[in-house]
Amino acid sequence: MAAGRLMAAEMAEQPAVLRRLLEEGAPRIREVAARIADRAPRFVLLTGRGTSDNAALYAKYLLEILLGKPCGLTSMSTTTAYAARPDLTDCLVIAVSQSGGSPDLVASTAAARRAGGITLAVTNNADSPLARAAEFHIDVLAGPERALPATKTYTAELLALYLFVEGLRGGDGAASARQLPGLAEEILARHEEVRRLAGRYRFAERMVLTSRGYGYPTAKEAALKLMETSYIPALSYSGADLLHGPLAMVDNVSPVIAIVTDGRGGQALRPVLDRLRDRGADLVVIGPKAEVEAASAGFALPTEGVPEELQPILEILPLQLLAHEVTLARGQDPDAPRALSKVTETR
Repeated sequence: MAAGRLMAAEMAEQPAVLRRLLEEGAPRIREVAARIADRAPRFVLLTGRGTSDNAALYAKYLLEILLGKPCGLTSMSTTTAYAARPDLTDCLVIAVSQSGGSPDLVASTAAARRAGGITLAVTNNADSPLARAAEFHIDVLAGPERALPATKTYTAELLALYLFVEGLRGGDGAASARQLPGLAEEILARHEEVRRLAGRYRFAERMVLTSRGYGYPTAKEAALKLMETSYIPALSYSGADLLHGPLAMVDNVSPVIAIVTDGRGGQALRPVLDRLRDRGADLVVIGPKAEVEAASAGFALPTEGVPEELQPILEILPLQLLAHEVTLARGQDPDAPRALSKVTETR
């Protein structure tokens, strides 16, 4: 089988997965959200590893901005390794996992349920141990994933979490998200454009990715995809954190990819982009056309009219393609990263 064929096929499935989730999954997600809303959780804890941890971070932004709920990302070792016994009464605990099979997620979710938490598992496997451990479950309906790098399950997790948060506040998120499958098809059809962009990174020894607000989880997920497929050390920073020290390592050799959302997050990132240009950075922008034209290179996203909180579902697509193409250009196979397996047995 040709290198990268599985990852390419699963990236191409994403418009269909998004449609399936909107048409078949949305009613069930609204039902789960309504039942949890009736319990009136006071705050939210989110749990995940790797790609799913980045999806959980996206949900943290949604919950804090749209619902005003205080949120935190959990440290699973506090319960799995240190046997801590927190009081989680009236706390919503959301565990996000593609496979639903990682022992630490299952154990920490079971512990949260014993501690009085309202537990929700968001997975791509309704029969998984994690789905059974939680009180509630949302299936992201992405279908079997054979390539080791997660692509379609990530965007499905984002959309499922968006629909869930909208459901918590009594809204119909599916109406706002109807345009996403078509826009995703449009972006994925520009594969050749990404292939040309990938030539900039064939010999890169290090990369920096940055964003603000809703785009920050995208920067983290893109960095993860680049590291696990091409083995390029890719560092991801909030634009604000980048200015607090790491900016010193940026020069005209190390590439910087900035994810610029069309909205408040993008506005907050603009001073960072100015500082990067002042340092002569090799700056590539993923975002609105005007921001791309002001950079060294980039990929213009069709986000006009798309709510800022939904743009991460589109932002990650050209970056998935980029990780795939950079890996092939370096003579490696993105389908089978070394030392990785589909279910990570962390405890």
